Amino acid sequence: MQPTFGLKRISNAVIFSCKGITSTWKSEAAFREEVLAGIVMFPGAFFLGETLTQTALLIIPLFLVLIVELLNAGIEHVVDRVGLEHHELSGLAKDAGSAAVFLCNMLIICVWSLVALDRFVF
Repeated sequence: MQPTFGLKRISNAVIFSCKGITSTWKSEAAFREEVLAGIVMFPGAFFLGETLTQTALLIIPLFLVLIVELLNAGIEHVVDRVGLEHHELSGLAKDAGSAAVFLCNMLIICVWSLVALDRFVF
């Protein structure tokens, strides 16, 4: 298969990215929940943030958690492809992916809490 260049490469990248998002939407309940939460929270970022910088700080972790969830789904799919039997390293890989998603969710809570405190308390 010959490498693609220019617009064809970009077109392929968009198609493959959409396929990855669609397949993750179908297979991962956590991804669907995070997308729906992001849809609700995204407009809230414009209400809560007083400046464009604060608004950006509120929106960035919403996208970050989706990015990390996509990577976590990829890890899970690869581990499951290698074998469904229990293996310590497979468990560690899945746990690390899950922990990354957890930390992103904690980041959302921290950032949103700090911006809310700055806006309404201090």
